[in-house]
Amino acid sequence: MSRRSRTFKREVLPDPVHKDVVITKFINKMMVDGKKAVAQKMFYGALEELKGKVPNEDPIAVFRKALENCKPSLEVRSRRVGGATYQVPVDVRPSRRLALAMRWLVAYSRDRGEKDYSKRLAAELLDAYNNRGNAIKKREDVHKMAEANKAFSHYNW
Repeated sequence: MSRRSRTFKREVLPDPVHKDVVITKFINKMMVDGKKAVAQKMFYGALEELKGKVPNEDPIAVFRKALENCKPSLEVRSRRVGGATYQVPVDVRPSRRLALAMRWLVAYSRDRGEKDYSKRLAAELLDAYNNRGNAIKKREDVHKMAEANKAFSHYNW
């Protein structure tokens, strides 16, 4: 049992434009060196980029669907049994699902080749919305790893 006290979840204020907590968390994930205003500008710029790309669809709905498509349902955790270490597949908690999806979207949008970050993020969100792109590939790889190690699921306790 851990000697540390339980950590508490911080309450995040909803973003000023759309009044949504998930958008604030995403902006915080994008933020570099505490420059929140810059991160907000880039995020809202990406939403502007998405406006014309998907017909009959709100950019916030595209963002939500892209985030939903990236969320993993299974992952592997290392479990040491005897002298061996097994990769044991486990279900992912909802808060961790969201955090992983956001992390992957931000990381893979940074790796893209478009000119500025707003365009990169918009392109990655559009790819995730259409179930393709690097963030979706990462989710598939995580699921594949969990599926491959299904034989060790009895070590999950």
